[in-house]
Amino acid sequence: MPHALSHGVKTLGGPGAKHGAVTKTALVLEGRRTLEREIILSGIGGQGIQLAAKTLAVAAMHEGRHVLMFGTYGGEMRGGDTDAAVVVGAGSLLTPPVIDFAWAGLAMHPMGWPGMAAKLRPGGMVLINTSVFERPVAYDGTVLSLAATSMAAAAGMQQAGAMLALGAFAAATGIVKLETLHAIAEEVLPPYRRQFAPANRRALGIGYEAVANRLCPAWPASEQAA
Repeated sequence: MPHALSHGVKTLGGPGAKHGAVTKTALVLEGRRTLEREIILSGIGGQGIQLAAKTLAVAAMHEGRHVLMFGTYGGEMRGGDTDAAVVVGAGSLLTPPVIDFAWAGLAMHPMGWPGMAAKLRPGGMVLINTSVFERPVAYDGTVLSLAATSMAAAAGMQQAGAMLALGAFAAATGIVKLETLHAIAEEVLPPYRRQFAPANRRALGIGYEAVANRLCPAWPASEQAA
């Protein structure tokens, strides 16, 4: 059963998390079409995938959107596979958080790429962490190559690669505003880890500034985050 995080972001977890119903980007709700964006984040334990997903979800909620989030973990605390799905929409969501298809992805480690690649619809976007991907990926859409882990390490933030990638993803898509991500940096952390909020803000900013253009807009022009 889902349970509510603070700020109304719903999460689910448990066995069988990687199986679910087919989703569509545009869904009919009460006689009108509502745009939903499904984003998959994948990597290995210790990369901050779940925190990045929560940050995206809470930021979208703060901007008035409806959000669902779903995370899965491997058996190991560090080094095992981990992924998360975030569904964002302007209205009530029809897409289940356990998704079979997605509009976009953040791939932080090649371990999770095969599963992500099978779910990405053509015409969306994927961010590839080239710090650990040794070969180019094949995808019928926008591919943003970014050495997120190396960039974070060079800035003295060894564990902030996923947050840096999230900043770049926000710049490339306009899914949420950078100022919103900065504003919630403490809120998404437990009290005993809030000393890392300034570093996370810095990582988000570095990633955002690394992307010069809106490569794959998430929303219509009238709704785009600045």
